[in-house]
Parts: sequence; C-alpha cells; structure tokens
Amino acid sequence: MVNLTKLAASLDVGGVRIRNRVFLAPMSGISDEPFRQRAHAHGAGLVVSEMVASGELAKSRAGFNLRIRHSGLPVHMVQLAGREAAHMAEGARIAAGEGADIIDINMGCPAKKVTGGYAGSALMLDLDHALSLIDAVVGAVDVPVTVKMRLGWDEGALNAPMLARRAEQAGVKMVTVHGRTRCQFYQGKADWRAIARVKEAVSIPVVANGDVCSPAEAADILDQSGADAVMVGRAHYGAPWIAGGIAAAARNETVPGMPDNRQALAAYIVSHYEDMLALYGLESGLRQARKHLGWYLDRHANGVADDDSRKAILTALEPARVIALLRDVFSRDPQPLNLRSAA
Repeated sequence: MVNLTKLAASLDVGGVRIRNRVFLAPMSGISDEPFRQRAHAHGAGLVVSEMVASGELAKSRAGFNLRIRHSGLPVHMVQLAGREAAHMAEGARIAAGEGADIIDINMGCPAKKVTGGYAGSALMLDLDHALSLIDAVVGAVDVPVTVKMRLGWDEGALNAPMLARRAEQAGVKMVTVHGRTRCQFYQGKADWRAIARVKEAVSIPVVANGDVCSPAEAADILDQSGADAVMVGRAHYGAPWIAGGIAAAARNETVPGMPDNRQALAAYIVSHYEDMLALYGLESGLRQARKHLGWYLDRHANGVADDDSRKAILTALEPARVIALLRDVFSRDPQPLNLRSAA
C-alpha cells in the first residue's frame, strides 16, 4: 500500500508549483468559481475550471468569460475543449490573457453533445488531429499546457499511452487519465491499473482519476497506477471538501474550514447559494444552484428533508424563502453532524 504522505508533497507543473497532489476535477456546470474557491479553501492542491468551449470563447459568446475569470486563487487553471486548432489557440490566448497559469486540453469528456462535435474523448479516435490541437495551444501561449484524457474510445482502442507520449513530445507538462473508456461513460469500475501503462510511457507527471472518494481509495489508485497525483470529481457533489479531506489525511491533519455543526453547515450552504446568485444573477443563479442544493440535501439531510421541503427548496423563486427553508431543514435533525466520514 502506498503511503498517503506522497500526496502532501508539492508538485511542479512546467514551473508552476502546486501545493499538494490532490486535485479538484474540471466538471461542467459544477466547478465554477464559487465551487473552486471552496475546494481550495478546504485544501485541494489544484482546482480546475469547468470545461470551456474554445469556439464560443473565441467568438466572445455571452457568459463564457465567467468560466475563465480569475478567482484570485494562487494557481488559475482553465480547461478548454474544441476541435478547431485556430479556436483552441485563440481560446488559450484569451485564457492566458485573463491570468491562466495552466491551460488544460479536454480529450476525455464522454458527453454526446461534446463527442458529437468531434471534441472531448472523440479526439482519441484521431491522434494526429489531437496532436494538431496540442501543437496549436502550446504554440499560442507561454504557460504550461496539460491534457486530460480517458483510456481510449473503447476496449479495442486503448491508446492513452500513445497519446500521452506524443503529447509529452509536443510540450505538454502533465497528463490526467480517467480510468475508463469513452464508451463506458461512468459505468462499472475505473481501471486504475490501466493508468500505469500511461505512467510507464512518459516522464512528465501523471494524474490518476476515476472513482476516488476517500483517502483509502486515493492510496489504492496511487498503488495500482503509480501516478504522481490524484484528481477527484463526482465525489464532490454536495461536499466541496473531499479533495481537501484527502490532502489533510495525507498530512494527518484536519480539513480547513469544515462546518462542525448543523447550524454551521446550513450557513455554509447558504453562503454557497448566495455566491452563485451573485455570480450568475438571480434568474440563472436560481437555476444553476438547484443541483448543488439537491446534492447537499441528499448527502446531509436525507430522511430529514421531506418531499414537500425538498420540492419547495428546489423550486422557490425567492432567495429569502430558499434560505429560510434550508435553515429549517438543517435544524430538524437532532443527530450530531459527522462530515469527517465524507472526507
């Protein structure tokens, strides 16, 4: 079993120092500025923006600038998606102009609306084209460029080691590998051992991703993959402190900023809600926040929030009513709050 203390060490990515080796994954519609700020405050080593469509960014479409806006964190990392080299290069220049310290290229998203446009993990079907995008981005900016990928398109095309090797030769400074193929989406168990083949193919840092929810799983994925760092994604639903919790466990410390009672948890959720409204405005903010409120309720108020309360919280159009309902729900449970098990 790998000693978790490895994750407490800093990591150099193309000259950018990362404070520890437990990262928040880029998640579309989730890892926005308020979420990243919380994950960083809890101790995540690196937080990555949600995926930004390079074509929309290059065309200055409304709203896309929010995804690349610098949030004041020590390391600002932006993930770009796309298929056109010119758009990827221009998107990279725009992101760097907004203060991005690292730019990540998405070659792993399995969503049909992304792969249907021949972006995301669809790029793994044509490595020559994938490399043309890498060359365009590396040539457009002076900041480090990284790539996030899957094992391959399907079990018949497990070409992540080849893509990673060619990416390194093109100047990429780090690769992240989700231990599933595109055709698996999120089904089954991530194959952590398969990530080891990528680690063996390159000399740059390799980040292992997929099904990591706890310190024990972080130790397992390091042991099986030999990776240099871990990236945690969906485990953060309703719990922005998960990556920080794993990093804290590596240091044998407690998680910074964790709510320690139900009143504090309610205040934490309300603060997150208010920050989203401030970022997106009332109409869009109400819509964007609902999934987060639902996850908080599912994770921390299951059995306390009845169907009527849940429906009211997720459908109310007045922020004051939502806030009052949240505080009421989290005041009902007499059991002590225990979030440590979720970290």
